[in-house]
Amino acid sequence: MRHQLTKKDIEKIQEEIDHRRIVVRQELLQSVKEARAHGDLSENFEYHAAKKEKNQNESRIRYLERLLRTAVVVEDNHNADRVGLNTKVSLLYEDGMDEETFAFVTDVLADSLNNRLSIESPMYHALKGHKKGDRVLVEVNPEVSYYVRIDSVEPFEDTDIDINRF
Repeated sequence: MRHQLTKKDIEKIQEEIDHRRIVVRQELLQSVKEARAHGDLSENFEYHAAKKEKNQNESRIRYLERLLRTAVVVEDNHNADRVGLNTKVSLLYEDGMDEETFAFVTDVLADSLNNRLSIESPMYHALKGHKKGDRVLVEVNPEVSYYVRIDSVEPFEDTDIDINRF
């Protein structure tokens, strides 16, 4: 699978890889050495926990490196008044007149519990390029669809969001 990433996403991922290689790896190796020094490894919980944490760090590094190798770079060139990457959109659902606000971000920053949706989502594909006041049909699947009205569109800054833990 190819992930769409911005240049900022790539910088964040590279910073995390570097930090995990230079700082975290050394700390975890030291923890393993200290736990190993406590004696019998078959019953040494600290040793097994330290090894597990070290392996998780190495796995995260491999995952992030694979993410970079397979990434497709997308430009964050949204228009201030149109729905695009790194925009925050308030929607009014016509069926129940409920209002909800979403930010559209790349896959690695998406978090539906915090109303950050991926640019791969059906909602984004339906709203992309539309502006405030537009009425848009969102098709979830061939049997389910609904209308929303765009109440506002504004830029969304993703500078303090961490890369997802997948």
